[in-house]
Amino acid sequence: MRVLIAGGDGFCGWPTALYLSKQGHEVAIIDNLARRKWDEELRSNSLTPIATLQERVAKWEKLTGKMIRYYIGDLNHYDFLCEVMRQFRPEAFVHFAEQRSAPYSMIDREHAVFTQVNNVVGTLNVAYAIRELAPDCHLIKLGTMGEYGTPNIDIEEGYIEIEHNGRKDVLPYPKQPGSFYHLSKVHDSHNLMFICRIWGLRVTDLNQGVVYGLHTEETLLDPVLMNRFDYDGVFGTALNRFLIQAAIGHDLTVYGRGGQTRGFLNISDTVRCIEITVNHPADRGEFRVFNQFTEEFSVLELAEKVKHAVEREGYKVEIAHLPNPRVEKESHYFHAKNTKLQQLGLTPNLLTDEVLLGIFETARKYKDRVVMNNVLPDVSWG
Repeated sequence: MRVLIAGGDGFCGWPTALYLSKQGHEVAIIDNLARRKWDEELRSNSLTPIATLQERVAKWEKLTGKMIRYYIGDLNHYDFLCEVMRQFRPEAFVHFAEQRSAPYSMIDREHAVFTQVNNVVGTLNVAYAIRELAPDCHLIKLGTMGEYGTPNIDIEEGYIEIEHNGRKDVLPYPKQPGSFYHLSKVHDSHNLMFICRIWGLRVTDLNQGVVYGLHTEETLLDPVLMNRFDYDGVFGTALNRFLIQAAIGHDLTVYGRGGQTRGFLNISDTVRCIEITVNHPADRGEFRVFNQFTEEFSVLELAEKVKHAVEREGYKVEIAHLPNPRVEKESHYFHAKNTKLQQLGLTPNLLTDEVLLGIFETARKYKDRVVMNNVLPDVSWG
């Protein structure tokens, strides 16, 4: 199958491109390299040294004989996007190409506006390009579990059956996003649900949990194929930050009480989820939602798991509680459904001590690359 991966140079997109190529799909990447530019803006970096996209795809072809085409450009430039669609003629379009950080979207007005325009307009352009040039193409859109917020009822997979005044209906699950980034994802979901209904396109919305980990079998083949590792307070997830802090001898910094609970999954499961979705496309006119995560943890539970794992290796760490820079519930009910992908064949990789120590080993190896000023958060929701 011809699979076009937007954002294929990023943390999720790059290992997905390699994995799908290995499985025999014809893969192309479209990327504007913005994620690398944001490192420059924030005076940050990937903990792991990462090669250029050109070097990455050349090394992959040398090692495997499989070619991954790439197009450098922006989804917000519609003529460029349409030309890529004409050349590659995708049968599946995997859309990772959005600004993905909640803190980045909350820096100030300019970053909030950029996030919403970049994400919402880019996704609308993709929908129009598919309608005009590849109407049978399956759009696989990366959403986020953060769209749902923290309701005091179970979170269903996209839809919920409601009874009101004696009548029943199945409706989109209510959304309570927690940042301008999460709001952009909600706008995407509403737009795509609408275009499926009026244009008959096929879309799967993957509401992904927090992704942890670094390596896949493919990225381990050569250092040039290595994935990026974010650790700063803007793009670094809690688990990655805790592992870096442990490696440099810093306290594990938990926001507030640490009761914030979310869904998590390994990067290896991310690429497998994409493969499953590619191989089982939505029907024409269907807007399908999968909750893409494998386990649920609170932030404090993550810190305790990291502490336990690294102390096995002789590292002494402490857990510290910081004032929460976010406006969010720190103690809440959280139980989300995640059965659809597992019914289609996903076998989860769970967060064990061995998995944590594997990531920690990379953190120790490259700890001298840490920009110390970026270890603590400096973006406030207030």
